[in-house]
Amino acid sequence: QVQLVESGGGLVQAGGSLRLSCAASGRTFSTYAMAWFRRAPGKEPEFVALISGGAGVTNVADSVKGRFTISRDNAKNTLYLQMDSLKPEDTAVYYCAAAPRYTDNRREYDYWGQGTQVTVSS
Repeated sequence: QVQLVESGGGLVQAGGSLRLSCAASGRTFSTYAMAWFRRAPGKEPEFVALISGGAGVTNVADSVKGRFTISRDNAKNTLYLQMDSLKPEDTAVYYCAAAPRYTDNRREYDYWGQGTQVTVSS
């Protein structure tokens, strides 16, 4: 079992930055691939970024490439998403999730956090 709790969301102006954190419980955090997904009002959930268990491999969606960076600290059981140059279209609820293998398919993620709201004003 893995429990995930996101934090760091908020209201920011376009062009600003936010850093999301996802604290995980359990002693097997490093064995899970971790990802961030987001869901904007009226839209389907969208993959944002993914990182392997050992943090050696990452992938980000084209829509955030060059602006968002995913990282993790396995010693602290924490996942991060650094978001720079934010745009109004980045407004969404952001979720962290854990999966037993490296994948961007949200249906393969077994554990999810409760989400944190990110709002970017123009």
